[in-house]
Amino acid sequence: MEELEITGKTLEDATCEAEKQLGLGRDEFDIVVIKEGKSGILGRRRGESVIRVKPRIPHEEDIAKVATEVLETLIRLLGVSGVVETSSGETPVSLNIEGDDLGILIGRRGQALSCLQFIVRLVVAGRLKAWLPLSVDVCRYRERRRDSLQKLALRLAEEVKLRRRAITLEPMLPDERRMIHLALADDPDVMTHSIGEKDDRKVVILLKQE
Repeated sequence: MEELEITGKTLEDATCEAEKQLGLGRDEFDIVVIKEGKSGILGRRRGESVIRVKPRIPHEEDIAKVATEVLETLIRLLGVSGVVETSSGETPVSLNIEGDDLGILIGRRGQALSCLQFIVRLVVAGRLKAWLPLSVDVCRYRERRRDSLQKLALRLAEEVKLRRRAITLEPMLPDERRMIHLALADDPDVMTHSIGEKDDRKVVILLKQE
């Protein structure tokens, strides 16, 4: 959740309003005083108090616990049997589901998995009052897919250099396009960009302009 700017007649009023808007206790968010209303003649206040508030990011252990509970509930509701593992990686918490016949959770080109990850992030954000970049995987599909895409990107980059002609890849999900961009970000000879709309977005690999 982004920072919020709250006003009130006094700092106490502004803080109480922040509690209402965030749905949190005052020990669950940080407060920065922007402006404090001052007392005038006969105790009347001149101007309002202004504070900036932001929910505190939960500890990794709390994130992992809530995220695991949410994911276990979702797969149970889907009638799927699997074990949820947690680990720390590029994101604060990485979740991986292990089990048999879990292809339904991955879907075509990983679309079902992306939807599952979004739902988990959404529910966890609602519970912890903070948007957290959780990662959800199934049988290490994303890990294997990332390795495969990195190798593909490097191979196609060499082909672009050899033929001196751009290559357009098949449509990919946002995370997969990002993997291609990152794999070739430091290549001195080629560059990448995305074209297309919505589900038809794809990456183009081409030579850098001399």
